[in-house]
Amino acid sequence: MLPKKLKKMKTCYTREQIESAVKLKGYKWFEDHNDKGYDVNIVGVRNSETKNKVTNKFDDCITVSYKKDGEWKFFCFPCTTDPGTHWVENILNKRGVAILKPGQYRGSHKIRKHQGRYEALGQQRPMKIYRDKNLDGTYDLNENTVREENIGINIHRATKYAGKESTQVDKWSAGCQVISSNDHWVIFMKIMRKARDIWGNNFSYTLLESKDIS
Repeated sequence: MLPKKLKKMKTCYTREQIESAVKLKGYKWFEDHNDKGYDVNIVGVRNSETKNKVTNKFDDCITVSYKKDGEWKFFCFPCTTDPGTHWVENILNKRGVAILKPGQYRGSHKIRKHQGRYEALGQQRPMKIYRDKNLDGTYDLNENTVREENIGINIHRATKYAGKESTQVDKWSAGCQVISSNDHWVIFMKIMRKARDIWGNNFSYTLLESKDIS
């Protein structure tokens, strides 16, 4: 049985908190010194309070920070950075379900169609992946299972319906980073397309844990 009641992480931080946490890790923070606009920092935050339990909830967040006309803009979208119950219990790969390891992945994504259906951010370079196959309701983050893989750890949406928001992860993620609200997704992709038009079709993704943020 999977746990039903766990503390829910707040899904909004300030831009300053995210920037500080990224820099404290020694990662790149895109400052847009030439004021071109839309030099995006895409930063996921995984909920540390769940203690790696499989919640099947959108209890993480993806933040986007960038400058426009010299002023910082900031968005925080509820999401999951973990696979849902379905794929935890119905493993696709004999090594186990995929769980993205926190870190910064430079040039990891580009805009392309997710499963050939709609535009999303598709993985284009290897990322570090944990594998868990013991079906115990907990994500086992064993360093011995980590490999750099290019297996389609995409950033995409859940529900396709405008004005709707998915509440259960289920089949939406087998390791992908998935935004729960369709309306939030529309905003996210509008920003990504603007960024592509200015900086090219190449995006970096950073995954933090909520315990990294003060």
